[in-house]
Amino acid sequence: MSEDDDWFERAVGTSDDPDASDEDEGYGDDATDPDASEEDEGYGDDATDPDAFAAFGVDGDADDGADGGDGSPFDQDFASAFENAPDPEGGFGDDGGPGLDEGPGEPGGAPGGTTPESFDDEEFESTIERIDLGIEGLDNMILGGVPRRSLISVIGSAGTGKTTFGLQFLNRALVDGKRGVYVTLEESTDRIFDTAEEKGWSFAQYADEGRLAVIHLDPVEMANSLASIRSDLPDLVKDFGADRLVLDSVSLLEMMYDHPSDRRSEVFQFTRSLKEAGVTTLVTSEASGENPYSSRYGIIEYLADAVFVLQYVRPSNFQETRLAVEIQKIRDANHSRETKPYEITNEGLSVYRQANIF
Repeated sequence: MSEDDDWFERAVGTSDDPDASDEDEGYGDDATDPDASEEDEGYGDDATDPDAFAAFGVDGDADDGADGGDGSPFDQDFASAFENAPDPEGGFGDDGGPGLDEGPGEPGGAPGGTTPESFDDEEFESTIERIDLGIEGLDNMILGGVPRRSLISVIGSAGTGKTTFGLQFLNRALVDGKRGVYVTLEESTDRIFDTAEEKGWSFAQYADEGRLAVIHLDPVEMANSLASIRSDLPDLVKDFGADRLVLDSVSLLEMMYDHPSDRRSEVFQFTRSLKEAGVTTLVTSEASGENPYSSRYGIIEYLADAVFVLQYVRPSNFQETRLAVEIQKIRDANHSRETKPYEITNEGLSVYRQANIF
């Protein structure tokens, strides 16, 4: 096995070190529930052996040239790949409809005191399977939920709760008995478990049960093994039977490339591999220093099916700084265009859907 093929063992801590514990790996060798149905796992007939997620990196049978970089739309014209992207300023989703009118909230943006938004259910009936994010208040701003197998991007500056958003999104699936994968380029596995535990989410237990895989990738390691990772990850996730996947954060992947065309091509190829995994994927991204509504490099929001923007709001009248969330777009879904306040509590993010910022 080449060093490049060994990325998965190193990522989950399954090294040859006899002192490495299952807890450090993020999940044990018994990552299987023989009674779990295919429906619970979120997959059909191809969701075969959950143990394969742990074993796949050892086999090294993946075709490293699956994507290979060929056929990238960025080789010649990056703009052509985005020509069909929805206008972030237009209406609900892609249909360009008008925004929702919502009555004023209580003074100062306190929750309560308004009439909830109303939707015409018949007008937006769809056969698309949908899921909830698991975030109180925010789910109510989306009619029916986010389409399953979407690529979701959460954009925000430091301290706005991007990691908490991702953990809460993943916890929703785990609570429902499904499986999830958390790929982190910033935090250690133990730190992820500790952060989740502070919110009352039993990630360590889910990992012991074999329903959660936490993969810690060092950015340097990822840069050296990116082709292998991009090729292997879809099969690893499918074999594990994951329903949701979180990547925290895509900004570190983008920072690996100095040339804009290389950065765009690699991010496109990597996000395409995530979509091939057939799971609902959430990626976090740092906001641009000049524009809080844009990611650092202005790429991921065009590739994503849904974009949520987390930001600080600093009133001009010297009131305390507040946090606000906005749904920039969700393809194939009707959603509110209102900017709503939220808090990061000891139970996660909570959005005050019926309140205004000021």
